[in-house]
Amino acid sequence: MALDSIRAHKFRSFLTVLGIVIGVMTAIVIASLLTGMRQSIVSIIEEYGTNNIYAFHLSTGPRVSEDRSERLRKPLTVADGEAIKQMAPAVEDVAHVAPNVGYAGGPFDDNITYQGHNYRWGNTQGVSPNYAEITNIAIREGRFITEADDDQRRYVMVIGVNAAEALFPGQETGIVGTEVKMGGYNFEIVGLLEKRKNGFFGENEEDNAVFIPFRTAQKVAPAKGYLLLVIKGRSGLVREALEQSEEVLRRRRNVSFNQPNNFDIKTADKFIEQFDSITAMVGLIAIAISSLGLLVGGIGVMNIMLVSVTERTQEIGVRKAIGARRRDIVYQFLFEAMTLTFLGGLLGVVLAVGISQLVMLLIPSLPASIPLWAVIAGLSVSVAVGLIFGVWPARKASRLDPIECLRYE
Repeated sequence: MALDSIRAHKFRSFLTVLGIVIGVMTAIVIASLLTGMRQSIVSIIEEYGTNNIYAFHLSTGPRVSEDRSERLRKPLTVADGEAIKQMAPAVEDVAHVAPNVGYAGGPFDDNITYQGHNYRWGNTQGVSPNYAEITNIAIREGRFITEADDDQRRYVMVIGVNAAEALFPGQETGIVGTEVKMGGYNFEIVGLLEKRKNGFFGENEEDNAVFIPFRTAQKVAPAKGYLLLVIKGRSGLVREALEQSEEVLRRRRNVSFNQPNNFDIKTADKFIEQFDSITAMVGLIAIAISSLGLLVGGIGVMNIMLVSVTERTQEIGVRKAIGARRRDIVYQFLFEAMTLTFLGGLLGVVLAVGISQLVMLLIPSLPASIPLWAVIAGLSVSVAVGLIFGVWPARKASRLDPIECLRYE
């Protein structure tokens, strides 16, 4: 009976549930994008190594706000890394990274030039030779930085695929061994990185990377002084490695037992938790927007059901006259309202799937994965809206006097 009533007023029914369609569609599309992004971040972190711990004197990872007082913190030192390696039994190895060597207008300009081609988007970093093994770096051509390169402070570099494409357009081989100019120095390219399998929006930070020896970075940009420690925990002992490394750093940086850390140290899981906290805020905004659509849709359903009660007054009278009870009338109109909103939710799910597929087709680098829970939640909420907003019209219909209904014109 509910389906027959909806089929009899197709266009009116569609307009009635339009708010529900938009609300469900918005919620599922945003959920699919956020889920896809999270999967991309998890894949990237797993590719870099799940046993890795990152220590830096400033907060790292995605953040909503920045604590300016952190700028007063002293950077970590090479001695801190050596102390962790010696005093933390659960730690297997520690790599040193001098991040953003040419960043913020320092004396060292990391713009790379070669035969009229420029590459200014490189995130130049000074890294120790063990960095490649700890972060699972793969080399497409040539080699990575060696102990000899680092000890002798050689002017050599390993570049990512984007840097190679910008400096050597259309050239896939013969890049290794070429000399380029960076920051007034001649650097020899000794290695070309393999493109990472996983990326965020199709890009990986390493695609733009320019790696030089750690001690070379200290030589050409001594004023920077920032140091990131990449700590590799032994298999199955990541939590212990984190606790031991944190204890060593607190002791070396003279942090009292009742004071918070004056440095940042976290495992890969913490980066995912930080991303989840940000996406939770985005999700709340999406829920608020969807709720408005569902509220408008619910009011529309209640309105159209009240109109339906008025239009079908004689039908209600006939049903009561031949023995229909009040609850039978209530069920009839409740099921009609719930069917109407369920179909609206179903249409919203179909449109959300279509939009997500279209987004992935037009922008392949934009991850989108529709979670099953979002579909189930969307349909459940749409049915609940029909139930809630259909109660008043259903009760009104059940309370009509059959005699008055039969006389109604």
